[in-house]
Amino acid sequence: MDGGGGGSVGGGAVGDHFEPMYGEGPGECFEGMTTLAALAMATTRVRLGLLVTGLTYRPLGLLATQAITIDHASNGRLELAIGTAWHDKEHRALGFEFPPTGARVDLLEDALNILPRLFTEDDVTYAGKRVSIEHATVNPKPVQQPSIPIWVGASGKKRSLPMVARHADAWHSFGDVEWLAKQSAYLDELCEEAGRDPATLLRSASLSLEGDVDDLRREIDAWAAAGFGYLIAGWPSGGREKIEAFAPLLATR
Repeated sequence: MDGGGGGSVGGGAVGDHFEPMYGEGPGECFEGMTTLAALAMATTRVRLGLLVTGLTYRPLGLLATQAITIDHASNGRLELAIGTAWHDKEHRALGFEFPPTGARVDLLEDALNILPRLFTEDDVTYAGKRVSIEHATVNPKPVQQPSIPIWVGASGKKRSLPMVARHADAWHSFGDVEWLAKQSAYLDELCEEAGRDPATLLRSASLSLEGDVDDLRREIDAWAAAGFGYLIAGWPSGGREKIEAFAPLLATR
């Protein structure tokens, strides 16, 4: 599967959390954006991103400057994936505000209007529902032109998916092929209503590597047939041996 930025080089995605989502005990967890900065210096080809960046964790102006910094450190390999966040326990534990769902969707709307403009324009003023900026200029601009690709992780049909159709470069969601194919078809309709070619919106889903290799091959083919151009493969419990068994599938994609 090709990366969101084009070419045949895959990508690496890490989570944006402050405690592990799986396993037992308190565990260990590094902060996401600084992890990407470290990975930018330790790699040369893979594209980098968080799946997804929780908009409640950082002010939008800070997120914009972090993204540009990582884009430069990686020589243009960042995919900026954003979402409304969901882990209320983590927010309470660490003192992050966790607004109601509607307010977090408002924040997503503000982000999709503010971030692309900060990446491409000077002297930006925007009056948002949750965030407003005045005469803002962020330099340097990204290495990637015209802008850093913006992914949105969302599934809400009333507000979020219409935003995806209008603003996003890529869409990611969780679910099986049948369900997400229906969501993707709905996005096609929304893109057309917005005057956009649906083919310009990359579709992404998640792939568990826990299964048999032949089953994985069939699942990959099903995702491709459904129009999904990117799969985020989860690291299997079987570890490196399972990854090595899966790797030959990539050579035929």
